[in-house]
Amino acid sequence: MTERETRKPRLYLSLRAAGWSRRWLAGLLLSLLPLLAVAGEDPEGLLFEENGQWVATLAMDTSVHMRVHGLMAEVSVRQTYRNDSSQWREGRYLLPLPENAAVGALTLRIGDRLVEGEIREKEDAKAAYEAAAAAGQRASLVSQNRPNLFQTAVANIGPGEEIEIEVRYWQPVAYRDGVFSLGLPLTLTPRYLPAPSPEASFAMHSMAASAPDTLPAAATAVDRGIAAGPTVALIADIDAGLPLQRVESPTHAVSVFGHEGRHRVELAELVEPSDRDFALEWEPVPSKAPRSAVFLDRVAGEDYALLMLVPPTLPVAPLPRELILVIDNSGSMSGASMAQAIEAADRALARLRPGDRFNVIRFDDDFELLFADAVPAEPGNVARARAFVRALRAEGGTEMLPALVAAFADHAPEGYLRQVVLATDAAIGNEDQLLRFIESGRGKSRLFPVGIGSAPNGHFLRKAAELGRGTSVAVRDVNEVAEKMDGLLAKLDRPAMRDIQVDWPGVAEAYPARIPDLYQGEAVQVVARLDRIDGIATVRGLSPQPWSRRLSLGSEKSLPAPGVARLWGRARIDALEDELRRGGDIESLRPAIVDVALRHGLVSSYTSLVAIDKTPARPAGESLGSTQLANATPAGSLAFAQGSTGWQRDLILAAVLLLGSLLMLRARQISPVGAP
Repeated sequence: MTERETRKPRLYLSLRAAGWSRRWLAGLLLSLLPLLAVAGEDPEGLLFEENGQWVATLAMDTSVHMRVHGLMAEVSVRQTYRNDSSQWREGRYLLPLPENAAVGALTLRIGDRLVEGEIREKEDAKAAYEAAAAAGQRASLVSQNRPNLFQTAVANIGPGEEIEIEVRYWQPVAYRDGVFSLGLPLTLTPRYLPAPSPEASFAMHSMAASAPDTLPAAATAVDRGIAAGPTVALIADIDAGLPLQRVESPTHAVSVFGHEGRHRVELAELVEPSDRDFALEWEPVPSKAPRSAVFLDRVAGEDYALLMLVPPTLPVAPLPRELILVIDNSGSMSGASMAQAIEAADRALARLRPGDRFNVIRFDDDFELLFADAVPAEPGNVARARAFVRALRAEGGTEMLPALVAAFADHAPEGYLRQVVLATDAAIGNEDQLLRFIESGRGKSRLFPVGIGSAPNGHFLRKAAELGRGTSVAVRDVNEVAEKMDGLLAKLDRPAMRDIQVDWPGVAEAYPARIPDLYQGEAVQVVARLDRIDGIATVRGLSPQPWSRRLSLGSEKSLPAPGVARLWGRARIDALEDELRRGGDIESLRPAIVDVALRHGLVSSYTSLVAIDKTPARPAGESLGSTQLANATPAGSLAFAQGSTGWQRDLILAAVLLLGSLLMLRARQISPVGAP
């Protein structure tokens, strides 16, 4: 491949990053193609030259259908790949999904023909896909890179042809502060992977070697990216089982139809750019707010249960606290994300109480402590901290580990509880290393991650809160900061429901094995495999006095919910991967993960879904090109995680290229005949 063939469409990328819509960009790019050719700017990956004309290589759009029944959601994600060229193509895409998604079904649609996928060990599935692609057969592969990041691949899309794949997954519905919620990541912030360092010498046994970030292409040459990212259409059908007083999305404009406990939600614009995560919330009428629920599933002769319980929070005086604010000001936070982080930190500082202690740590390529040690929350100290936070700018890489080491160092004074609030988009590639340190190095501190931006790393935020024995919150817009941070800080004032246990009837294998502390308004959610479905489950905890609640598993209030078994399988795999992260024996843990994944039909670190159409389609002698479609740039983010110097450089580059193209065209128009 020549240097010209590998150049990226920098003009297109820069304008898209600056917020231009896909429609405007498409028109602009097509109108400027002659100018781009003059300027030597090759839009390879979006278009290629064919018989003297610029032609689109591959496009992909997404449609999502969510079906919610009580505490369970079944979601189908359909990707339609369209090949407008005269070449046979392979399409590949990094697919972000919820961090607790149990991915368990794949369908390949060619016209009216459907091909069902099957779960196989990862290497076997990859080999089958590559062999089918080489033989000219249409095929699809779904593989896991990280627990919340998958890759889809579709081979042998014929000229002028559309091929659709459908990926299905199951996930539990969240319940907090009286509100049900469901989220779907639609893009991702590029991850920063720190270089090896002495501080990282204790890093866990990484699973990256067995779950690489990219799949080998079936074709020899890979075009890198359609810069605009796909669009998304989304419908959600909610059967809450109880009357609702509110159904809305805090991230997108939606249209809501229905009444009582059944509603349909659609995007108001029907189709949207996939440049920010989607969130959906619904709230029951106060008199019908649930306090407990049990959902049951039976698969292959085995019984599974999903239990939800909202325990009371008893009013007590808050403990004196030592609040450590850790603020990510790396390059991926440029734009709206940095503004959100600054507002969130400022809100936390403004709410400090007399008698509290605090400190502020910021990090990018390195880290900086505002004070050598935590100081009293006196007006002068607080004013200095607020000025420090307001002056932060986003730049550099995301070296989070040294900042966390500093935040957890030493101990809070006697009588104080150290609470570490981490504001970040978590655009990092070393999640496992960081999670291992949080679990082993936090001491008595509690960690409260605040997810910042339109596409934060949900897997890391959830696990960091779980291992840090805190709770997490997502701030997607500057207008949400006051509400979200006030809610979080109010929870910090309330002691947790701690030492929570569930006593199941008979023999049970339940996850999470250790239920994390709960804060005001949070619910216990546990999934279990049982040896019998009847009997009483008893939930116990301290708040701060002993508390318990009994739930009947065999009562008429227990609801059937297909998918609970898959949720248990996903939770079991997560627990085994946690053991790997702690340094467990891969020779024994890997077969255990594979066994659970194959029995429950789940994609995992070591298993993938593959679908193959048996009939060859690509004629012998026809080559197969490959396109890695790019994810959309997160809304409000104008830089990338890998130490970007910011959006201004890209925008200036775009302007210079455009101006240069226009000037060169003008010069050609006015040059005398025969002039060079």
